[in-house]
Amino acid sequence: MNPEITIPRREKLAELLADGDHVIIFANPSRNLEKFSQDNNFLYFTGLNHPELIYLAWKFSDRFHDMLFIERCDPERVVWEGAKLEAAEATEISGIKRVKYLDEFYGTLSAMTPMIKRIYANLGYAPLNKPMTVPMFMLEPIRQRFPQIQINQLNELITPLRKIKDDWEIQQLQKAIDITGKGLQDVMESATANMMEYELEATLFYRMQRSGVKNWGFAPIVASGINAATLHYEQNNCRVETGDLILMDVGASYNNYSADVTRCFPAGPTFSERQKQVYSAVLEVQKRVIELIKPGVALSTLNISARDWLAEQMVSLGLITDTKDVALYYMHSVSHFLGMDTHDLGGREAVLEPGNVITVEPGIYIPEEKLGVRIEDDVLVTEEGHSVLSQKIPKEINEIEEIRKAAFKNEP
Repeated sequence: MNPEITIPRREKLAELLADGDHVIIFANPSRNLEKFSQDNNFLYFTGLNHPELIYLAWKFSDRFHDMLFIERCDPERVVWEGAKLEAAEATEISGIKRVKYLDEFYGTLSAMTPMIKRIYANLGYAPLNKPMTVPMFMLEPIRQRFPQIQINQLNELITPLRKIKDDWEIQQLQKAIDITGKGLQDVMESATANMMEYELEATLFYRMQRSGVKNWGFAPIVASGINAATLHYEQNNCRVETGDLILMDVGASYNNYSADVTRCFPAGPTFSERQKQVYSAVLEVQKRVIELIKPGVALSTLNISARDWLAEQMVSLGLITDTKDVALYYMHSVSHFLGMDTHDLGGREAVLEPGNVITVEPGIYIPEEKLGVRIEDDVLVTEEGHSVLSQKIPKEINEIEEIRKAAFKNEP
């Protein structure tokens, strides 16, 4: 990111603020001997991929102001941690001109309290029986001493900004999706029975890292056989058995924009007849749901349609006799927003607009048959309708079987 990307975002943020509104966004803290991953809201507005920073913005007398707080560089720590972000470098990357140090944060904020009416912050979520998040802890003195100041979740304010993707954001998502697709093809070309699920995960991760991607967008799901009937299976530690269908729900994160794609393929060269039946049913529903996507359509409409169509398919498959029993084999929503967060800002009741990117992921899960099928694509809402960003990733039965048969031909 650069100031050409982040400055317009902050200008749009300014338009959302009323007099007395303040925004405080905390960068993620660094963790010893762990790879750093930035808070997405902080990165969205600043472009800075450094830990321990704070962004402060406010509107007063109809004028917008902002500043950044950075760490002071301790020469004795440089040998252990490396040099810290300098003020001039922070301004060059972000375009934020006013830069102070973290030890000045509370003094600056204290001077502002008389004019603060409301604070929006990336508070996150912590159950009552768990420690507070860092932003909660940092703002606790305000909550205790100035109870008249409202402290709200930042996402309440910025959802309208983040759920509409600009051309640059769509390019990052497309890159993440393309890398994910190549990794899935690598797996389909090399997987065999008796491999461990984590070996398949490693094949895809190798492709990601060779493509310049360091992080998953979310914990990958590599589920064979009955494991595919567990919706959020993440252990990835079972052996692939002959005859299994393998479900991979995965996504690379490129510049913090996450793909989210699910594909299923047989452990052998071909699908079994039953696997074909269930897979074809899910694929038909997925295609029908995708055709509904256009501006003005509510996500709830997609969900209702998917459930109704899956119920009809389940009756045809002999799984249920009453369509009201659809939840026995399909338990989740068909779609969510996609972006910097895998489940991105937007909400379940949103009405689609151009620039939205959503998933379409119907599924049928049959534990008694040791079978789970989910097919998921990432779809951009356009002015005219939609564009499937993951359309190049094979999902037709004949495409997948062609890849799998070729893989077995290459075996020694």
